[in-house]
Amino acid sequence: MSGQIFLNKDHFSTESKCLFKNDAFRVETFRYNSGVEAITIISPEGKVTVLPYMGQMIWDAEFRGVNMKMENMFKEPKQTDQIVGTYGCFAYHSGLIRNGCPSPADDHPLHGEMPCAKMDKAWLTVSDDEVTIHGDYEYVMGFGDHYLASPSVTMHSGRPEMDIVMSVTNLASVDMPLQYMCHTNYAYVPGAEFKQNIAEEAIKLRETIPAHVKPTEQWLAYNEQLKTNPTALNTLNQPEMYDPEIVFFMDELPKYADEAQFEMVAPDGTTFFSRFNTHELPYATRWILHNGDQKVAAFVLPATCRPEGHIAAKNSGTLISLASGATKSFRITTGLL
Repeated sequence: MSGQIFLNKDHFSTESKCLFKNDAFRVETFRYNSGVEAITIISPEGKVTVLPYMGQMIWDAEFRGVNMKMENMFKEPKQTDQIVGTYGCFAYHSGLIRNGCPSPADDHPLHGEMPCAKMDKAWLTVSDDEVTIHGDYEYVMGFGDHYLASPSVTMHSGRPEMDIVMSVTNLASVDMPLQYMCHTNYAYVPGAEFKQNIAEEAIKLRETIPAHVKPTEQWLAYNEQLKTNPTALNTLNQPEMYDPEIVFFMDELPKYADEAQFEMVAPDGTTFFSRFNTHELPYATRWILHNGDQKVAAFVLPATCRPEGHIAAKNSGTLISLASGATKSFRITTGLL
């Protein structure tokens, strides 16, 4: 048996409240001191905290006592309209009409308009073995694009993982550009090893240097090594080399597998994974950073194109066009094996 619970902002206060409970799940609502609303889904396998009215960002994620998100400077989410103003979450939706690191010629913020979008509504679907938080966000701009974004996060009974989904419907009378990335900011685990069912030849070092990256001589020398041997960074054992960030691109993934699975295996055997359909998400990025303020090993960020901005995607021919009235959906499953 399943049912729906429709949310409104009156459900959220500074004190945590139980909204729903059954044998498999407990759902709690609360509001951070910053004023950002949050909902936590708890099961025996772990807990996930989602921001239902801020881009349906996943702020925290923990399974089997393992906190999965990056180390960062933010104690709580902040009220902002750009992702850099609250960069402490486990995952967010990057895009949708623009995505990635903007070039000097681009006119969009880092990772586009969706990460901190003010959602129009949110609701839960609950059953004996699943809880899903849904949301809708209507983007409309005079003389511009018009779409409906419908993200969701699902937790399953007895499984230390979640499904992250984004569906986009073009409500305009003309085609719209579409760029999407599921930006999962996984924790940096010293000594962890990367594995994937994608051929190593697909892994290429990013050779462009975005404006936010300030290279050092040591970093430039290390990058020269990785250009000729990208898989030299298969294990997180040289943290001093990952500041500024190291980024790899993996293109045209359907050539290698219909379903991609990427893993990060900790020295104690704990295995983080992400799995997705490569025909939905044919590109992927790996982002590694280790400094005094932020530590992250985003071992895979599935996407529709490289995250180098709107103009780069248009010039490379990887910019998706979504027809009027059409809907396109993207799904990843991620968590612990």
